[in-house]
Amino acid sequence: MRYLLGFDVGSSSVKASLVNADNGKCVASAFFPEKEAPIMAVKAGWAEQEPDSWWQYAKLALQKIMAESGAKGNDIAAIGISYQMHGLVCVGRDLKPLRPAIIWCDSRAVPYGEKAFSELGSEQCLSHLLNSPGNFTAAKLAWVKENEPDLYNNIYKVMLPGDYLALRLSGVANTTVSGLSEGMFWDFKENRVAQFLLDYYGIPASFIPDIVPTFSEQSVVSEAAAAELGLKAGTPITYRGGDQPNNALSLNVFEPGEIAATAGTSGVVYGVLGEVGYDPKSRVNTFAHVNHDAANPRLGVLLCINGTGILNAWMHRNVTFDMGYAEMNDLAAQAPIGSDGVCIMPFGNGAERVLQNKELGCSIHGVNFNKHSRAHLVRAAQEGIVFSFCYGMEIMGQMGMDIKKIHAGKANMFLSPLFRNTLAGVSGATIELYETDGSVGAAKGAGMGAGIYKDHNEAFATLEKLQVIEPCQQDREAYLAAYARWKETLNGIQC
Repeated sequence: MRYLLGFDVGSSSVKASLVNADNGKCVASAFFPEKEAPIMAVKAGWAEQEPDSWWQYAKLALQKIMAESGAKGNDIAAIGISYQMHGLVCVGRDLKPLRPAIIWCDSRAVPYGEKAFSELGSEQCLSHLLNSPGNFTAAKLAWVKENEPDLYNNIYKVMLPGDYLALRLSGVANTTVSGLSEGMFWDFKENRVAQFLLDYYGIPASFIPDIVPTFSEQSVVSEAAAAELGLKAGTPITYRGGDQPNNALSLNVFEPGEIAATAGTSGVVYGVLGEVGYDPKSRVNTFAHVNHDAANPRLGVLLCINGTGILNAWMHRNVTFDMGYAEMNDLAAQAPIGSDGVCIMPFGNGAERVLQNKELGCSIHGVNFNKHSRAHLVRAAQEGIVFSFCYGMEIMGQMGMDIKKIHAGKANMFLSPLFRNTLAGVSGATIELYETDGSVGAAKGAGMGAGIYKDHNEAFATLEKLQVIEPCQQDREAYLAAYARWKETLNGIQC
C-alpha cells in the first residue's frame, strides 16, 4: 500500500492526514493540540509562536494517524506541507530558531511596510511585488533588524512556517517562489528575488534559502527525523504551499477564473488570474499560485474579510443564544430577502484590507422597532457577510477575473442554506461544495510533486462533490436590490 502524508501547520493546530495514493481516499486524520495552540502577545498587536511547537504537534498528529491506519514508515511515498502564510522564522547557522516566529496576525511591522511603500513609490512596489510591502514577512524582518540588532546579526536564513517544518524533516533550508511572493520577497517583473526591496531594507540576499519548485523533490527526510518520527529516511518532500493557495489546490482550483472560498471566523475568496496584475489600491493581495511560472502565469488573488463567522457567532451568543445554529438559520429564513431594509456592516473584527485598512466597526442600519424582529437581524448579518464578499469580488472582476463558479468546503458559514443561496443569488455564480481539508490537499499535492499523479485533475479525480447551488433567477432582482442598498449604506459610512 502506498500512502501520501500531508501536514497543515495552522496557528491553532497542526493537522496530519494520510491518503491512499492509489484511490485518493483519506484513511486517517488527526490534529494537535486538541485545544487551540497558544499565541504569545507580549505587546498589543503582537502574535508569536514557538516554531518547535509546530514540530511537536506534527509529531503527535503523525503518531496518531500511523497508529489508527496501521501504516508503516516504509509505506509513505511522499510528504506535502501546507502552512499559515506570512510568518517569519529566523534561524542561525545551527538551523535552530533564534526567536519565536512572528506569525501572520502580528501587526507590529505595518509602519515598516507603509514607509517602504511611500518611499519606494506605489508604481515600483505594485508593478514588481503586486502588493504594498504591508505587514508581510519582509517588513517583519525589517522590524527585527531595527529592534533586535544583535539577534539579527546572527541570522543565517529566514523562512516561512512551512519552510521550517520542511527544515526539521530534512535538515535542509529551502523555499518556493509561491512562498517568497507571499512574504514580498519575489519580483514578478524581473522573475527573481526582489533585490530592490532587500536593498531598501538593507537585508542581505544570503538570508533567502535556496528556491525549489512547488511540485518537485524539494528535499528528503533525514536520518535524524526518520528516527524521531518513525518514518523512512529518504522519503521525499515534494510539495509546499501557503494555507490559502493550498485550500484552492484542495478544491482543485488551478486555472484562471476558478475561485475557492472559505468562511470561518474570517472569510477568504481566492481566485486564479491568468496574467500578472494587481489592484492599484491594494484592497486585495496577489501572490504566485502553486502552479505559477513566468511563462504560464497563475496568480492567486486573495480577498480577506475579517468579520465573517465571528459576526454570525456574535449573533448566536447575543441574539439567538436560546437555539442552535441550524435553528438560527431557520429563523433567519423567515425574514425576506433584504431583511426588510435592515443592513449590517460586518466589519467589527479590526481594520479591513478591502476597505483600504479602515476600521469601520460593525454597525446596524434601518431597524424599525415596530416591524423588525431578531429574524431580520440574523438574516441581515448573514447578508452583510455575503455582500462584503461580493464587494471584494467586484474588485477581483476589475482585475479581469470572471467569476462563474465558487468552490468551497461544506463547513462553517457554507453550512447555512441562506448564506449559500444569497452568495449565489448576488454573485450569479454557481457554488460547488466539497468534502476536503488542507492536510488532505497537501498530501495530494505531494502525489503531484512525486509524479504519482500526472496532473491536478488526476490527483483530485476522487474529490467528493457534496452539493451544487445554482443562482435563483427568480429572486435575482431582489438580491441585487438588497446588495445595492447595502453598498449605498457602506458608501455613506465611508464618506
